[in-house]
Formats: sequence, C-alpha cells, structure tokens
Amino acid sequence: MLGTDLAGVGAEVLAAALGTEEWVRVQERFARWFADQRATSYARDLLDTGKAGAGPPEPLQAVWAPRLRATLVHAADKNAAARQLRELIRALAPLTEEHPGPAPAGYLVEEPAPGPVPYLLEQAEPGPAPEAATHAMPAPRPQVGAPVAGDHVDFRQADIHGPVIGVQIQHTYGARPPIGLPGPEEWPAATALEPLAHGARPARRMKGCPPLPPYVTRDADEALLAALASAAADGGLVVVLGEPFAGKSRTALAILAAALPTARVYAPDAGADLRGLPDLLRGAAEHPVLWLDDLDSHLGDGGLEPRLLARLAGLGTVVLATLREDAYEEYRQTPRGRVLDLAQLVELPREWTDAERARAAASKDPRLTEAAGLAGAEGLAAHLAVEPRLWADFRRAGRKHPRGQALVRAAVDLARCGLRGPLPQDLLVEVAESYGPSDGAETVEEALEWAARERYGVLPLLRRVGPRAWAAAGPLVGAARYDEDYPPVDGALWQRALDVARTGEGHDAELVTTLAGVAFERAVNAGDRKAMYRLGLLEESQGHRQEAESWFLRAAEAGVPEAAGHVGRLLAERGEGRDAEPFLEQAAEAGDGRAATLLGRLLRDRAAKWLEAGAAQEDPEAAHLLADLLMTSSGADRLWDLYHTASAAGRTEVARSIGMWLLVWNHRIAGQAWLRRAADAGDEEAAHMLEYADRPWPLEEALSYFAPSDIYPLDRAHYGAVLEAAGRTDEARDHYREGYERGDSYAAYRLAALLEKQGSQDEARTWYRKAAGLGHPAALKALGEPPAGPDTVKE
Repeated sequence: MLGTDLAGVGAEVLAAALGTEEWVRVQERFARWFADQRATSYARDLLDTGKAGAGPPEPLQAVWAPRLRATLVHAADKNAAARQLRELIRALAPLTEEHPGPAPAGYLVEEPAPGPVPYLLEQAEPGPAPEAATHAMPAPRPQVGAPVAGDHVDFRQADIHGPVIGVQIQHTYGARPPIGLPGPEEWPAATALEPLAHGARPARRMKGCPPLPPYVTRDADEALLAALASAAADGGLVVVLGEPFAGKSRTALAILAAALPTARVYAPDAGADLRGLPDLLRGAAEHPVLWLDDLDSHLGDGGLEPRLLARLAGLGTVVLATLREDAYEEYRQTPRGRVLDLAQLVELPREWTDAERARAAASKDPRLTEAAGLAGAEGLAAHLAVEPRLWADFRRAGRKHPRGQALVRAAVDLARCGLRGPLPQDLLVEVAESYGPSDGAETVEEALEWAARERYGVLPLLRRVGPRAWAAAGPLVGAARYDEDYPPVDGALWQRALDVARTGEGHDAELVTTLAGVAFERAVNAGDRKAMYRLGLLEESQGHRQEAESWFLRAAEAGVPEAAGHVGRLLAERGEGRDAEPFLEQAAEAGDGRAATLLGRLLRDRAAKWLEAGAAQEDPEAAHLLADLLMTSSGADRLWDLYHTASAAGRTEVARSIGMWLLVWNHRIAGQAWLRRAADAGDEEAAHMLEYADRPWPLEEALSYFAPSDIYPLDRAHYGAVLEAAGRTDEARDHYREGYERGDSYAAYRLAALLEKQGSQDEARTWYRKAAGLGHPAALKALGEPPAGPDTVKE
C-alpha cells in the first residue's frame, strides 16, 4: 500500500470515529502511533481534538491527512511506521463501521460509480465484488436484490435512487486509484526535484559550495534526451542502465528537467502499489512522469508490469527509471522483468571519457576539478559518491587495524605531496613506522590485505599497482585535503617525498617541488622556523643560490642548527672563514659533525697563521706549537728550524716533540736521547714512549696485532705486509687477495708490487689496474696515469 494512501485512509478512519463512543479509543491509539514515530507535537494536538465537543469531520480529515503523510515520510524506519499504521487502521476501521459518526462529505454516494470503486485498506486478488456497507440511511428505499446479513447493501444488485450515507470499508478487486494520494497537479515539477531526495548520492560537503556539485554533461545525454522525447510523444519506459555509482540518478534527473521542465513527477517509495495510478492520471492536462529509481524495487506484485505500463503509456505517461546492470541481468529472464523488454535502454558507463573529464575540469566547483585529476577507472561520479564513505572507513580503522590505517595514511600523505606514481611497499612501511609504534597490530601482509579489499563494489583504500607497489584511492587524497581535523604533512615527510621524486621513476618532480614550496611557505607563516631551512634547501636544489642563502640565514638567526651549519659552509667556501665560524660553532654544538670538522680546520688554519706570526718574532712557544701542528705536513728542514729555535730558547717541553720527530725519521738513537731528556725533566708521556722506543717487535707479536678480522678489514693488508717482510710471500699473497675482496685498494697495490718484484709483470699490471680501479694513487702512478686531483675526489 502506498504511504500516501495510508495517510488518507488513516485520516478517514479518524473522521469516521469523531463524535462516536469509540472516539477516545481511536484518538488514543493514533496519538500513541504519532508518539512512537517521535511526532510528539502531533500526538498532543490529536489528544486535544474534540475536547470541546465533536466538530465537523471534513476539517479533521483535511488537517490530519497531511500530518499522517509527513510523519510517514520522516519516520526513522519508514517501513515499520507504515506497517504499524496499516495494522492500526485494520484494527480500528471495524469500530467506525459499527459506530458510525457524521459522514464525511466525500462519502456521500448518490450513484455507484461505473467500474472499480475506491479502496481504503488493502488490495486483494480479483474476485466477486464485495458488499458495501450502508448505515442509518435517511428515507430508506426498498432494496432490490437479495439482502445480506446485517445492514450491508450489495451495490451490484441494488437500484439506488437516493443518497447513501455511510463509511465504506471494502477490499478492492483490480486496479484502484489510491485514496489520499495527491493528484498530478500537486506533484512537483521536474525542475523542482531535489536530486539528493530522489536517488542521487551525496558528495563531500564544502563551505561555500552547494550540497552537490553542478551537473556535468555526459556523453550519453543526447541518447537519453532522444529517448525521453520519444516517450513524451507516445508514452513508455526509459531506463538508464549502469554499474553502481555510475551517476544514473543524477543524469536521469538532470536530463528529465532539461527535456520536460514543467512535467509533474511522482516518485513512489520502493515496493509501493502502482496499480491505481492510471485511474488517477486519467484526464491529466500534461504528460505526467513516474520516477522509479532502482527499478528492481518497483517490480513484482503491485509494481510495474507490461499491462500497467501499457495503460500508463496510453495516458501519455513517461516512466523514467534507473537500474543497475547486475539487476538487469538478474530480472530480464524472469516473469517480473518482462517489462524490461518494452524499455528504451540508455547505458551510462561508470568510467568517464576524456571529453567528460575535460568538462569536469573546467568547472568552478573544486570537488569536480579535483576529481577530474584524481579519479581512476571508477569515474568521477563514483569518486565523488564513495569519497565520504571511504574516508569514514579509513578514519574509523585505527582501533582494529592500526598498521593498516598507518599504511593507508602513508600512501595518502605521499600522494598529498604530489607522488602520483606507484609507491614502493618499503617506502610505505618506512613512512608508516614514522607515525609511531603499532604495538599488537597485524603484520604488514595482513594490513595490506585489509587495505586492498574493495569497498562498495568500487574501490579499496589501497590499490595494488605492481608486485610491491601501491597507490592510495583517489577519493581519500581529496578528502584529506579538506578535513580540518586531519594532521598536515610534516616537513620531514615533504623532504622524503622530494628525495623520492628526484631519484625515483614515475613521479613528477616539478609538481612535488611546487607543492612542497607552498607547504613550506604556509608553515613559515604559521611560525615553523625549520620550514625556513627546508625552503632554503628547496631553492638550493633549483639553483636559486641567493634565495637559498636568504632562507638559510633567516633560519640560522631563528636558531635552527642545520641552517647555521649550512650558512657556515657556504661562507667558508667563499673564503669568509671568520664570518663562518660563529654559524659553524652553533651547528657543531648541536651535534653537526661536518660543521665541527670544518670549524676545526678553519681554526687550525687560523692558528697556523698566528703561530707563524709568533714564530717570526722568535717566540719559542709559537715555534714549538707550530712545529707540532706542521709535523705531518712540512719538510724536515722547516721542522728542525722551528724545534731548534724553541729548544735553544730553553723550552724544555719541546724535548718530547723532537724525540718523536726523530723517531719518525728513523733516527732511533737521537730520538731516544731527546725522549730521555724529556723523561728526566718529568715528562711521563715521554718516559712511556722511551720504554717502547728501543723494544724489538717479534714477528709473532706483530702478526698477533694485525690478526685478520671482519671488524678491521684493512688489517689483512697489514698482516700480509708483515708476512712479506718475514719472507713468507706465498701467505702474504693470499692475505692481499682477501683484503682486495673486502674493498681495500692498498691490498691490491701490495700484491701488484710483490708480483712485480717476483718478475710477474703481466699479472702485476692486472693487479695495479684493480688497485687503480679502487682509486689508489700509487697504482695510478705505476700505470702512468695521473691521480685524481682535489676537484674530482670527494672528501
């Protein structure tokens, strides 16, 4: 039974009960039904009705029919509300028959109408016409035909010449116009239909934008326009056919409004009885439209079938419906689906063409322009419709699937950074772990399996795009940008995305760079000091040296150690060492090892400069310190002059330095003499050195010291050198080879030199080439090739 029929019937039962002894009972039962549907104001109004005496029935029916109708429409569970109201009417209608009140004006029957008569309660299978009830007829007329028990009159056998007043409660046999259903003149026009109330799915809500984006012309629109024009001329059924979320309802309603803007449209609830519509539409002034969204819910008993469609078409009715492809395949071979053979089918693909995408991209609605770029094979309509659902699924997943949620978040955030190509699984795992621990969570494999499940028959949260590569569903990327509660991408992840874009394949590095610049500037404006440093790195990567230095300087002055180190290095490279020192020191104190090294070198060079100045003025301490500083970088004559100057001036501390220097030059006896001088003067370190200076180092002790291990791979070459010095050349060659296999160029060089001594020139040259390949300068010299200069060798 149609919901609107129920409302009309319920109002008639109320009107019939008013003024009878059953009124209070009927009144209370209806009030309780209103209260159950949370229409408490209607319940209170109804309980107040009739307190001052019975009023005329017609106003009561006119008031309560729309109230019942509105309550049915807005009920939380429409089916349950309709079922309860139907049961209530069935229970109370006999009471109004037994205790008739003043008859509603609509119940005056002067003559039985030809054909079927209106029904009140329910439809039944065709059969013999029932008896109609009459009550308290004034000026009774003789009955013609056999009377039945009680005060009922069989209209089929009665010759009635006067008014018959009473409440008519009867079953219908055949099609009946629904009582209480507003006529076509009260139906909304096609242009007044609200898409969200008639089958279109909601998109993401945005401030300043309507609930739905504007309609985008589809390539199938012309075919649908032609089908509607044909149906408007001759009546008939037009079905928009497509996959779920293809945009069928939105397209059908938009083209209906364009083709038949003034047509009146009736949109019944699913499962509604449609058999009474032809009688209701007879004589309609303009082509009416019957809108059946999800046609499969309007097939079957009381629904659309070939005979009903023929009657509607004969009245010029346009029946416009939508249908999923799977439902079409299911019903077209069944008796219920025979009406599909009479339909004009217009197919609407879910995937959008390039032309359709271009039209969407030209829209001023940001949801459409964004979807035009993000939507995949699912199409823009599906993208917009499933976006709120997918986003809600993702946001709620943290408790049951923390690792799965983190992996999806990683893919979404990397996509927000502009990485639109395949994302390696290892990268997703790395980024997901940076969000925090996932204690007790599922394994990575379980998390990915959960995220890759297709949802709503359209999309998963994560799409597999390779053996170990993934991509976030496009709707999630769009939703993340506009959810104010969703955390922004942090600077470290932006930096990681930039690295991936520059070194990986399939990504638009220019896009990532542009987006990163916008994000960093926004962060700077929000007070993020480190974002200044990141902007500097970004400008530097693009060759914008001045802009980069400006951002580095601002960040360093704001206290960002990384920026201070960067500024210090830039200044040092330009020879502005003094200006670089405070920045390098700031970075070094924060743990920047490179800055500390550069600062030490600058300070060493400055120290050498000023020690040179002091030594030039014959300051013995300056001469001593300068000689120590230059021990490994100056010739013997220069060092001896400096040490002699210091010692001649009586600086006793210089004795240890001279002794060490002489030992380095293999002047063992002289070196020991100077160390003894220092030791006798109380220098404990010199005494310790003197203890070992004259001590022989046995072969076995040397071999033990250089015993090969994986911890010190360079010692294999040293071990071989000791063996070679001891004449054990075969063993030495084996250790040289092992050292080379561990990447030691010196081991290859030693082996080449040994082979050359043994007369194996060709084999020696092979090993010189191997050593040269690892960058050993002596090997390059042996081959007659110049060693790499400082401009070509990294520090």
